[in-house]
Amino acid sequence: MTEAAKPGAAKTEWTPVPLLEDIKEHGRVWEDLANQYGVTNPDPPWKTSLDGMCEALGTTSCSPAMAVEKRWLDGSIDRKEIGGAVPLPLLERRWEEDELSETLYQDVPFPERQLLALTHSLIKRGLVNEEDLAQRMKQIHERLTAE
Repeated sequence: MTEAAKPGAAKTEWTPVPLLEDIKEHGRVWEDLANQYGVTNPDPPWKTSLDGMCEALGTTSCSPAMAVEKRWLDGSIDRKEIGGAVPLPLLERRWEEDELSETLYQDVPFPERQLLALTHSLIKRGLVNEEDLAQRMKQIHERLTAE
């Protein structure tokens, strides 16, 4: 589907999320961590959880929500009519991931780029609160670095 053919075809002006910008600038990527700890698996342990999260937020081909998404894609209903039926439709998430990967997160390697883009989309939709996420990250960091 071409850019002009996408529903809501205008490109989004992405506003940086301060927490995600900090992660982008100061976070560590899997390749560096794997080298540091002698891990040979090319995928980080959280990659399968990320894939599962994307699937759960979207739809499967058997779900009623997929039918709603198809109606939105073919233009027979407006995105506003979907409401909360599909928190983050698969194709919409992919378009956002592509746009964010080409703009705000272009210098971040994959799969970290995918993780930041998904988190950005979730924050944008109010499904994740930036302050709550920062607090949870702090708690996890403290737990992992406790002696």
